[in-house]
Amino acid sequence: MSGTASQQTGVGKGIPGQTRSTAPRQTGWVGWIFFAAVMMIMIGSLHVIEGLVAIFNDKYYLVSDRGLVVTVDYTAWGWVHLIGGLIVAGAGVALFSGRLWARVVAVLVACVSIIINFGFVGAYPVWSGILIALDVFVLYALLVHGREMAA
Repeated sequence: MSGTASQQTGVGKGIPGQTRSTAPRQTGWVGWIFFAAVMMIMIGSLHVIEGLVAIFNDKYYLVSDRGLVVTVDYTAWGWVHLIGGLIVAGAGVALFSGRLWARVVAVLVACVSIIINFGFVGAYPVWSGILIALDVFVLYALLVHGREMAA
């Protein structure tokens, strides 16, 4: 017998007409990535609305700025929400490209969004809680099913 066992069994050799793919095959779970993209656009829009309210009507919130997790006036919080919302929405739009860098940016931005909302939870607990929950769903979609988008 000449050759190694892998040569005799054909293991390790390319079979004509078949290609080997390292990317996972696309399944129905790819819908989670589209869900994440749409949710990020929505979350960004909600951040923008929240930011505009804080900038233009800081008396809207029942809790004084001293009752927040981070003691900063509402105008500063408004700008944080406005700029953060635009970044979150932009990351959501970038997710539609299916690129790895868009998923990485989206995960980082969703984490920052959770932190921003946690800091604002004293002023608007229900609203912040809903946005945190949506960010968690976005993270789930991107981290568990993100690789399938490349297929």
